[in-house]
Amino acid sequence: MATENSDRFLTAFNRIDHRLRDIVGAKDFMPFYRLIDQAKKKDVLVRKYEDDLRSYADLRNAIVHHRTSLDYVIAEPHIDVVERIEYIDATLAKPTLVGQMFRKKVLAFQEKDSLKHVLKVIRHRKFTQFPVYHKDQFKGLVTTVGITNWLATVMGGNQIPKKVPTLYDILMHEKNRVNYKFVSRYITIYEAEDIFKQGVERGRRFEALLITEHGRPHQKLIGIVTPLDIVKID
Repeated sequence: MATENSDRFLTAFNRIDHRLRDIVGAKDFMPFYRLIDQAKKKDVLVRKYEDDLRSYADLRNAIVHHRTSLDYVIAEPHIDVVERIEYIDATLAKPTLVGQMFRKKVLAFQEKDSLKHVLKVIRHRKFTQFPVYHKDQFKGLVTTVGITNWLATVMGGNQIPKKVPTLYDILMHEKNRVNYKFVSRYITIYEAEDIFKQGVERGRRFEALLITEHGRPHQKLIGIVTPLDIVKID
């Protein structure tokens, strides 16, 4: 016998209910709405899908409490709703990590590298963020905005500089010197999204999240996440 949409919906809903109980550590019965209120404080994904989950709770109640027989359900969910709740269930169960989605070889630079070198990289590879090191010590993140600020400063005096600047010089013109954040490769892509969002809300915009094994600056850089990358996340 074919599985009804309502059966698939309830199966996914019950798995989500158990997931929320695990997140909040609920030992006794707790209404689904309260589970959401508690879990969203601890899990960014619950916050992300809060409105969906509340709507699904209403639909679940309509299915369960108004069923008149085993063969009749007053509210048979549309297939789009079923697929959506199953997607949320799967995402809550195994969210994608930044180390999975954004791990790649990152082109790093040294403080002594010239602006001319970086401009070539911009032209050929279209990069807009440039991690800068002094040997193995991270010093900061140069951006195209910082390069523009440097250019505006030196050209403001109507004089073209005789010496090609280094990335050290450009770093001094980054308006926000701490325009980055190191993160562990084990955080989820949704936590990364939340970091960018909270940064903006607090007036501290991050131009990039720099991925290392455990989010420590002295560890090898194994990936980078930009605001543009985050836009592509569902």
